[in-house]
Amino acid sequence: MIGFTGARVDRADNLRLDEARLAELAAHEGARMMQLDGLDPVVDADGRLAWTAVASEGERIFLGLAGDVPLFAPLVRGDPLQRGNAFALLGSMPAEDAALWGGARSLIGWHGRHMFCGACGSATAPFRGGWGRRCGGCGADHFPRVDPVVIMLAEHEGRVLLARQPQYPPRRYSALAGFVEPGESVEEAVAREIREEAGIEVRNVRYVASQPWPFPGQLMMACVAEALSSELTLDLTELEHGFWASREEVAAALAGAPDASFLAPPRFAIAHSLLRHWVEQERR
Repeated sequence: MIGFTGARVDRADNLRLDEARLAELAAHEGARMMQLDGLDPVVDADGRLAWTAVASEGERIFLGLAGDVPLFAPLVRGDPLQRGNAFALLGSMPAEDAALWGGARSLIGWHGRHMFCGACGSATAPFRGGWGRRCGGCGADHFPRVDPVVIMLAEHEGRVLLARQPQYPPRRYSALAGFVEPGESVEEAVAREIREEAGIEVRNVRYVASQPWPFPGQLMMACVAEALSSELTLDLTELEHGFWASREEVAAALAGAPDASFLAPPRFAIAHSLLRHWVEQERR
């Protein structure tokens, strides 16, 4: 399963405008509030998300219903760009827990970036169970958004282009990625980003899968494209190094082989799923 997907919860959008019903759900004896350490998840002894009773005070987000159990998250303040200890925990968390926390984290981060109205500058306040903010000045309603990002493998004669940024852990390499710009299709963004970062032209862009990414709130769209050449001209303001990896090298890295030529992206990142998809294509 792709990371941050598979949350087993009914989002119950039809209840978000019903303030009386939301208050009843929060007061329900079975209602649960997600525990957070800043913006990081708190887990129990089994590595599952930790929950507590819903406090009567404080702002909260209605996450939805897990069967008959109402789930909430506290609307805390924090730097959405800080990852804290989350990466260390995500590798062992169940997929549905990581997905539920990821959605909450993205939404909390969005609230933190929209404290004031973009139209008139007045303060905004949460409404719709935390799935919107309303301006106290002009009355404008603001709703959560995600930023579209393409993440892609350029393929050439049985190898794929991998690169690393300076802030990556030692030996880690990943796929190229970049934001989709206004007026651009996914395919055009893939071609532009590969051209800008690696200096090569591509064709035959194929979509593979998508992933919500809560750092702070992107929708990652994974693709594979056919490179017309293997000669690289890397943008060294973005990338530290890049190379063409064979299927054998990628398979070894995904398996965590001690003699692998690079360290693969973590399993919860869609880059990991994209590399696995590419390796397994040959076996189909």
